[in-house]
Amino acid sequence: MGAEARLKERNITLPQPATPLANYVGAVRVGNLMFVSGHGPLRVDGKPSARGKVGRELTVEQGYQVAREVGLALLATIRASVGSLDRIKRVVKVLGMVNSAEGFGDQPRVVNGFSDLMVEVFGDAIGKHARSAVGMAELPMGIPVEIEMVLEVE
Repeated sequence: MGAEARLKERNITLPQPATPLANYVGAVRVGNLMFVSGHGPLRVDGKPSARGKVGRELTVEQGYQVAREVGLALLATIRASVGSLDRIKRVVKVLGMVNSAEGFGDQPRVVNGFSDLMVEVFGDAIGKHARSAVGMAELPMGIPVEIEMVLEVE
């Protein structure tokens, strides 16, 4: 079953692709690789749907949900760039950045919200990826999670 069919089967609706906030593009394709810019939580009326540090204003579980939401935003950008998620051959590398309270060390559990979504949508063979999950002192606009990724496309 392809990614588009999995989205329908699970009633997952992708948001409108985000408009870049500065002088960059959402994704760049070079050969069969696509580099997708860092995305944060969805914007509502121009503001992020979530703000704060994980481990202070947000729990690990709330951070997990934000990371999943960021994954949906990334999928929307990817679909807009290549036409169909079924054209993705492999999620290659992911960098998950978590706006972390001092002493917080559960970044991998937070970024699992994204990684679990990729496996849900693409399956193990395509969706499992190499990954870094790191803590940051700050992220733009106080968002709790930012994720960027590299994909192999057909």
